[in-house]
Order: sequence, then C-alpha cells, then structure tokens
Amino acid sequence: MSARRERLDADELLVRRTSRRVGLWITVTAAVLVIVVLAAAFWIVSSQVSITELFDTGDREDPVHVGSRDVLVAVLAIGVLCVLVVGALALIATRQAVAPLVDALRRQRRFVADASHELRTPLAVLDTRLQVFERSLRPDDEHREIVGELRRDSAGLIAVVDDLLDGVEGPGYLDPPAIPVGEAVRLAVDAMQMLAADRGVRLVGRSIGPDVCVAMPEATLHRALVALIDNAVKHSSQGGTVTVAPSASRTEVRIDVVDEGSGIRGIPPERVFDRFARSSDAVDGGGSTRTGYGLGLFLVQDALTRFGGRAAVVETSDRGTRIAIRLPRARQAGRPVTE
Repeated sequence: MSARRERLDADELLVRRTSRRVGLWITVTAAVLVIVVLAAAFWIVSSQVSITELFDTGDREDPVHVGSRDVLVAVLAIGVLCVLVVGALALIATRQAVAPLVDALRRQRRFVADASHELRTPLAVLDTRLQVFERSLRPDDEHREIVGELRRDSAGLIAVVDDLLDGVEGPGYLDPPAIPVGEAVRLAVDAMQMLAADRGVRLVGRSIGPDVCVAMPEATLHRALVALIDNAVKHSSQGGTVTVAPSASRTEVRIDVVDEGSGIRGIPPERVFDRFARSSDAVDGGGSTRTGYGLGLFLVQDALTRFGGRAAVVETSDRGTRIAIRLPRARQAGRPVTE
C-alpha cells in the first residue's frame, strides 16, 4: 500500500511540476508581448522625436505627429511579431509540458511489450503440458472435460498476450478478419460464468444471428467483453443479474452489458474509461487485485478504437448501469458495411 501511495505521490508531483512549467511559460509569453508593445511604442515616438529631446528634463514638449500609414505599418508589424513570438513560445512550452507524458507513454509501451513477450514462453509451455496431460487421459475419464477447458483457457491467454503485443506495436491487422458476434458473446459469457457464480451473480448472454459480424481479431473482442462483464459483476450485489445483449443495424453492431448494481458513484460516468479511473463505491471498494487499478475499461476503449469502435456509458442510476460497445458491422469477408 505504501509503495502504491509513493507511486501516486510521484505522479502527482510530476503533474504539479509540469503545471508550474506551463504557467511559467505563459507568464514569460505575456511579459514578452508587453515588452514588444512597449518597444513598438517607443520606436514610433523616437522616430518623431530625437532621444535627446525625448529625455529632456525641461518643460518644453513638442507634439508628435504620426501618419495613418505609420500607424498601419506599426500595428501590422506588432501583430505579426506577436504571432511569431506567441507561436514560438507556445511550441516550446508545449514540448516541455508533454515531454514527461511522452516518456510515460514510452515506458508503458515498453513495459507491456516486455511483459507480454516474457509471458509467451511460459504460457506456451503450460499449453504444451496440458496437451500432453489431455492425451494421457482415457476417453471416459471424468476429468477430461475440465482439462479441455483448461486448454481453451491457456489458448485464450496466449491470444490475449499476442493481442497486447499487437496493440503496443500498432494495429496488427491491415484487413482484420470478420468474426461472428454471437459466438464471441457466448464464449465470453461462458468464460465468466464461474466467476459470476462465485460472487452470487447471475450472468445471462443473449443470442444473435450468425451473420452479424465485426472486423477485428477474436482475442480483442473477447478481451473487451470479458473486461466489461468482469466490471459489471464486480459492481453487482449478490443475487443480481448481468446481461450481455448484442444487437445490430445495417451498419453497426452494438453489445450492451447491463448490471443491476447501485450505479456509477464517486466519478463522472464519462470518465470511467480514463486511465486509473476508479469508483470508490464499488462492491469490493474498488481495490480488488483483479480489477482494482482502474485500467480494465481504459484497455477496453483502447482496444476498440483500434478497429473503429468505442464503448460508452449509456445510462447509470441506483437501478444499474448499461455500458454499450459500438463497432462497424462487417461482411463475411471482413470489410465494414457502408451505407
């Protein structure tokens, strides 16, 4: 807990330092503009009156005559100079301000890539051992079905790791395959049934026609659905129901994940997809080791946007929350349907 607090304090300190740097640059920009205006005014006056006469301490004052052409030229010159100065300083300030964010993003991508790469080998070993174990079982062995489920789970983990690597390196599919939405929903619901039952939550998946497809990797959609179902189960009270309901129009596929919890509290609904965004009023206090770091929904949004989709909170109240995934509908060949 203390390590996590230190990390949060370090992040807050970084943001404060960046804010002070931006504020300083804005102050410098304003000061430079004032100096430019004063210098221009001094130049106009000095062009009409000599420096000696200007600073003469006597009582005599000579009128300054400024022509309209001089005023126009001066105003134009000051305007162009101000734009150039503001643009240059704003560019410098922006680069200075976003440099820590760029570095943080680079570190995040490097960490995800390294972690995903390191996980591939042990997962492949695990999958191989499960295959050997499955082949050693008799056809009528009562454990054969469970081992088969473990193999499917290990294959799913390998697909998730590959999908994370694709996300780090950029879209891994120039022409992603079309996958049936109904089958993806069924597999995600089946994968989360045991977890939902363990929490006393009923998980229901609605069916949809096999011709309803989206153009994206199966692992990406599965990962997004599992994360949303997991979030819905986490925010549901015992005895509640979570429903996963796909639907489709001619050009769009929509998948609603609906829970009967107490709604989103402690954070604006539009911010739940932000990185590290968490509700302090979750059933488990928002701090479970499973999804307590505020990254699950952020990763969902990040994965969907790579394939032209998005997720959003449709409604939330004390009667529950509805989150909808929207994706372009695809033909069997994997191309989006157009109007």
